[in-house]
Amino acid sequence: MNTLEKTFSILERVMAHQASGLSFSEIVKTNNLPKSSAHRILHHLVNLGYLVFDQNTKKFKGSLKIARLGALVTESIDLRTVARPYLERLHEMTGHTCHLGILNGTRGVYLDKIEPKTYGIRLFSAAGKDFPLHCTAIGKTLLAFSDPALKSQVLAETLDSFTEYTITDPEILHDELEKIIKSGYAVDQEEITRGIVCVAAPIRSHNKEVVASISVTFLSYLANERGMEHEIEAVINCSKQITQETGGKLIESLVYRK
Repeated sequence: MNTLEKTFSILERVMAHQASGLSFSEIVKTNNLPKSSAHRILHHLVNLGYLVFDQNTKKFKGSLKIARLGALVTESIDLRTVARPYLERLHEMTGHTCHLGILNGTRGVYLDKIEPKTYGIRLFSAAGKDFPLHCTAIGKTLLAFSDPALKSQVLAETLDSFTEYTITDPEILHDELEKIIKSGYAVDQEEITRGIVCVAAPIRSHNKEVVASISVTFLSYLANERGMEHEIEAVINCSKQITQETGGKLIESLVYRK
């Protein structure tokens, strides 16, 4: 692996653990790098402003400079423009926070988000921000309909735990993905954030390929009090409308992924 490959390997690994950050020893171990190489690369990345080092936790995290770069990329993606009216309609129907996301390697990335102005809880999600596949509704939807190689890769990795409800057993996750394929939607039951549930459904291109996912996110007590049938129906209907009315445009807008 050359220096450029090592640099991007470190960046990708740190960003995959953005919530908690990674220590120097964890970076060396997970990237299988010599300590001298890792130290030199991390030094440059911090000086350039792409990583930050927390003196209290002794861990590295991605900086806002990376977030700005990601936002510039996602702002130019046609899919966001194509799906925006439907995302707004879904938000109006449910009153909930709505997201649009796609696959990005073994992670997902948000392309768009609409959040109620009066919403009491702010979610740590934004256009350009990545998220894990195994414990988010959009992520599980994208993973369920992805190719077998990606599924195997994700199931073979350590499934990080975020709450007591996070699925960390690959066999249980595999079974859930099968259920998602049959039902046509996925649910995140407080699996990444306590007190928050999410429902997502796939968006397909004209050739039936799942190219994105759309979701609604709301407080778990609402689901406990009255269920989530309304949200499930709204998300499924919305995803079908996007597929039926813009499927051809979607495949064109995703040319950049090929």
